[in-house]
Amino acid sequence: MNSIRFATLFIAAALLGGTAFAQGTYPNKPIKFVVPFPPGGNLDFVARHLQPKMQEVLGQPVLIDNKGGNAGMIGLEFAAKQPGDGYTIVLGNTGTIAINQAVYPKMNYDAVKDFVPIGITTTNALMATIAGNVPANNLKEFIAYAKANPGKLNFAISGAGSGPHFGAEMFKRSAGLDIPVVFYKGSGPAVTDLLGGQVQIQMDAPSVTMTHVKAGKLKAIAVTGKARLASLPDVPTFEQAGLAVDASGFQGVLAPAGTPPEAVARLSQALNAALAQPEVKEKFATAGLDTVSSTPAEFAAFIRSEIVKWGRVAKEANIKLD
Repeated sequence: MNSIRFATLFIAAALLGGTAFAQGTYPNKPIKFVVPFPPGGNLDFVARHLQPKMQEVLGQPVLIDNKGGNAGMIGLEFAAKQPGDGYTIVLGNTGTIAINQAVYPKMNYDAVKDFVPIGITTTNALMATIAGNVPANNLKEFIAYAKANPGKLNFAISGAGSGPHFGAEMFKRSAGLDIPVVFYKGSGPAVTDLLGGQVQIQMDAPSVTMTHVKAGKLKAIAVTGKARLASLPDVPTFEQAGLAVDASGFQGVLAPAGTPPEAVARLSQALNAALAQPEVKEKFATAGLDTVSSTPAEFAAFIRSEIVKWGRVAKEANIKLD
């Protein structure tokens, strides 16, 4: 008798849960927003500008939770293991969503199977930035200095197998440079050492070093992509310098697999509303980020195409990581 009563209560609770979503009471508690890198990096920058606008639309706190380490895989693995109830989202990027699956033979999450796409947030070129104490002021001078001073330079990268890692390897190969790569747990720690002169060059999203470049503490020497950044019009593209560095990045929000369609739709609505805000677009543009809005289905198709693209690049460059 007790087992029947328990089963009846369980079914009733499940039905009430479905009714709650149907009646639009979601969300009714705070939402955790996982950022798989430490504070101070590009993903953290994007998340902290989206967070206040999203919580205005959702009517509940959106709490940023930085979980950096292992090329962003610690944060993605953590998010993948959370309940698919609409109360956990994660901000992924080119490396964590597309590249990692191509370069790491063993991973504890699958970017396609373990997540439901919510939407793309931004895309960006990559920017090569050098330390203030490097005796070069542009790309040509830096290449000449690097070739004349072998063993004196180190290349800061925010995680093995990341988009910046691929960009750095393309740059080195195209320019004929032999500069050892130093991997960091995120962009923030890498730029700290760049400012301190412990490393001499960093490849990353423009938002990571833009403030320091404009303050004269660091020097931007080139960007990927077809066009110069509007915020740094004097900095040329690699292509304009005759170098083949075809690397760029994207960022996007996902939720754990099993998240109800009603929650996905609500999160997508809140995300696109945040991205539509003029002040958000301006902040992103100033930092060299292009604002993008999409449906969950469009983001899903984009993810599949990026996995294919970066898998091909990894194979051609013979990049495999343990």
